[in-house]
Amino acid sequence: MPSTLPGVPDIDEQLANSIVERLEVIEERLRESVATSDDMVRWTSRHLMDAGGKRVRPMLVLLAASLGDLDAEGVLDTAVLVELTHLASLYHDDVMDSAPTRRGTESAHALWGNNVAILTGDFLFARASALSARIGTEAVLLHSETFERLCLGQLHETVGPREGEDPFAHYISVLADKTASLLALAGSLGASLSGGPAGSGDVMRRYGEKVGVAFQLADDVLDLESDAATSGKTPGIDLREGVPTMPTLLIRHRAATQQDPDSLALVARLDGDLSSDAELDALVELLRADSALEETRALAQRTADEAVEILSELPEGGVRTALTVFTRTLVERAR
Repeated sequence: MPSTLPGVPDIDEQLANSIVERLEVIEERLRESVATSDDMVRWTSRHLMDAGGKRVRPMLVLLAASLGDLDAEGVLDTAVLVELTHLASLYHDDVMDSAPTRRGTESAHALWGNNVAILTGDFLFARASALSARIGTEAVLLHSETFERLCLGQLHETVGPREGEDPFAHYISVLADKTASLLALAGSLGASLSGGPAGSGDVMRRYGEKVGVAFQLADDVLDLESDAATSGKTPGIDLREGVPTMPTLLIRHRAATQQDPDSLALVARLDGDLSSDAELDALVELLRADSALEETRALAQRTADEAVEILSELPEGGVRTALTVFTRTLVERAR
């Protein structure tokens, strides 16, 4: 009988119940992991944690660990590790993007300023690093490599493609570093620490790299389609900050190669003054009606299909089915 438990994909009920039980433990451990006697950091470090979230990365750790012993030492710590690292990156991202809201609440930098938000993110990275040391040497190495990729992804997004570099390839590489790297860590450590089948850690690493890109491409669609009440973020906020997304890259490419008036007009608006909410809302409406949105959705689906194909290397059974459903849930979500 499939599960309809909140926050968990529609999968085998017994597996879903096992994951839900452990997700509750992970929530407790997340709060314990940032406990501090410092009055300021006690509030700032829990700000985004208390705002909720999908807990995609911990869930992937648990699904991957279900290939072996879900209760193996280090599995729950890994789930906390990846979520702490993700939360830390959000504090930094919101400063970089000047995002006013996150998860339906004011962003940390909007409440306390950029310096406090950045240092809070650093504090969470420090706590995550200490946790990786408890898991083991391999976790320390993999976590440090992932941390490096998160930094490089943000840097490359900020600087943009080099002269002559394909902007689409550059963008996908940014998504791979900023999003997919952490999902790859979640999958690979979850499978390897649980004693999953031979080679499953590598399969889950490659799967995480692919599903992470699909997840972020789907997010590009949601950034335009959703509203602040459902997504917790201002629609089109990346447009205001000039952050590239797949739809805007497609429109710019079309304008440059075809020179059609509609595309050129859209590019002019993308490069214009978007400081007013009215102007931003008008541009979002135009982009929602543009074919680039459906092209991006189709690309997300194709990339998800490639992720599912990687899963075919795992043994047949409930866990592989659950991972397939998890993939579809990430890409077809409405928020």
